[in-house]
Amino acid sequence: MSMGPVMLDLRGTGLLPEERELLQHPAVGGVILFSRNYQSPQQVRELCTHIHAVRRQPLMIAVDQEGGRVQRLRDGFFRLPPLGRCGELYQQDKQRALTLTREAGWLMASEVLSVNVDLSFAPVLDLDRGISQVIGDRAFHRDPAVVTELALAYQRGMHEAGMATVGKHFPGHGGVAVDSHLSLPEDTRRYVDLELEDLIPFQRLARNGLNAVMAAHVLYPLVDAQPAGFSRVWLQQVLRRALGFQGAIFSDDLSMGGAEWAGDYPQRARLALEAGCDMVLVCNQPERAVEVVESLADYTDPAAQLRLARMHGKTFPTPETLHRSERWLNATRLLENCQSERWLDMDLE
Repeated sequence: MSMGPVMLDLRGTGLLPEERELLQHPAVGGVILFSRNYQSPQQVRELCTHIHAVRRQPLMIAVDQEGGRVQRLRDGFFRLPPLGRCGELYQQDKQRALTLTREAGWLMASEVLSVNVDLSFAPVLDLDRGISQVIGDRAFHRDPAVVTELALAYQRGMHEAGMATVGKHFPGHGGVAVDSHLSLPEDTRRYVDLELEDLIPFQRLARNGLNAVMAAHVLYPLVDAQPAGFSRVWLQQVLRRALGFQGAIFSDDLSMGGAEWAGDYPQRARLALEAGCDMVLVCNQPERAVEVVESLADYTDPAAQLRLARMHGKTFPTPETLHRSERWLNATRLLENCQSERWLDMDLE
């Protein structure tokens, strides 16, 4: 059975019978975990083992494990600093910042893989323009050249751990104040302005090993009448052709306020897939997820399936083996210097 185009979530810390049945549907291709699905490394490792065992071709399992405000797996995991801390250090000591960023990417990915999760949606490639509170210190920096350099280091660490990378939120969420979780933001800049700033990290990483992108629920009316995640202009003309990107494309969560304009959930999914997304996310709305899955029962895209198949984790060390490794010990020591304050949580239970 091939991978379907829908990634959905689970209610709790175990796999319910009705969820197991749903995961066997051919339109399902992945599961995303949230804090409500996590109690301990051992528990989530067992949960992921059960998810992977549902299908002969294992489903992809993902999580948001950026660090700072966005870290779903906590107790038993290293508490990661926000990516913006890497940018702050870059201003003081460039080489130390690049080393720390590479080790942060490796540490995050290694710990996630150690509990049988394939993928973390990272790194954030948005610019911290001082406008978007929902992005803020989730971004590496304001300067696109600095973001690019740090993101390449972070990606190197993730790849060394055996994890694919997902740059988000294409083509850049940092230029709008409105939170796309709540409503649809509009960025009124011209394409040339975006090309000279927000697109730079995506362009350079697309040519240097970036495996996937997640599209933003942001409208850029001077470029196209459709928000980026539903736009052939952004996903086909810009991302695929102009930037030469060959990897997978994920939608952002279709239950977000920024996706409501597209209609009911099946309509949202169809529009995103027709625009060029390979996989759509439907989170925190189990009934709507079922509607989307059933509406896509006959959907097939062999090229998308090949791109998605490459997103699975490459190596899955046990937590015990990982924590005994010299690199884990050195990486955690290095990052502990960045843990001087607590961060507000940004999570959906």
